[in-house]
Amino acid sequence: MLTIKQALVSARELLNQRSTDKFGTVDNSVIDFEVNLMLAHVLGVNSTWLRTWPEHQLTEAQQHEFEQLCQRRVTGEPIAYLLGEWSFWSFKLKVTPDTLIPRPETEHLVEWVLQHFSVEQKLTIADLGTGSGAIALALAMERPQWRIIATDYSPAALAIAKANAAQLQINNIEWYCGSWFDALPPSIHCDVIVSNPPYIAPHDPHLSLDGLPFEPTSALVAHESGLADIKHLIQSANQHLMPHGWLVLEHGYEQGLTVRQLFVEQGFKAVATINDYSGRERITFGQNELYL
Repeated sequence: MLTIKQALVSARELLNQRSTDKFGTVDNSVIDFEVNLMLAHVLGVNSTWLRTWPEHQLTEAQQHEFEQLCQRRVTGEPIAYLLGEWSFWSFKLKVTPDTLIPRPETEHLVEWVLQHFSVEQKLTIADLGTGSGAIALALAMERPQWRIIATDYSPAALAIAKANAAQLQINNIEWYCGSWFDALPPSIHCDVIVSNPPYIAPHDPHLSLDGLPFEPTSALVAHESGLADIKHLIQSANQHLMPHGWLVLEHGYEQGLTVRQLFVEQGFKAVATINDYSGRERITFGQNELYL
């Protein structure tokens, strides 16, 4: 049986194959991070334990499981799906191929909402297309007095989101299954509507990059050059917002100008965009001036 040190060396050699394949260049530090993450997952320990006990021998079952994970990673399957969980905000979320993998960029959307509304305010906020529940769960955790509503078209994704809420013991979220605003009960009008909708064009070359072929296409791809769902949300939001309510959307880094124009065309005020960690336009918001 291999020791931890031997298993990690073998895994690094295997994953280095990905440096010259269709998934593009992979940094050695990323490979080191991934192999440590996978082996720690198999052994039920943390990376510090791996460094402390490099001569610890794997059992036959552990070695087989680790090798299987590494083989799947070589094909490009996302590390989050291999582990069955991924970090977002201050917690870990269960993720499966039924849900998108939460990205750090989406945390900017959560930050914007938390920064613009005080703890004392009693708000109703809807997260449309919640997926794993990332946005809704982060807001519900930070503001337990708010009424949080989460929707998704996929029953499977919604089941994952509910399971995440149960795991985190978050109880202030209402769940509805359906397409965008159709999922909302007619009586609900929101102070804030947030969403990370599909925004990649059907033939965008990024769809062939590492990980994306394994994620749900319906949560990634939108027609009209990736803008179809964004347009629908902007054009329909006023019917579901309270007076002076806000719509906050994540979008592609090259879509900022177009998304701002769509907001303005629908009568939104105070329209602006904030950048992600890479300095690219990522989150656009606007305030509804219409009254019910």
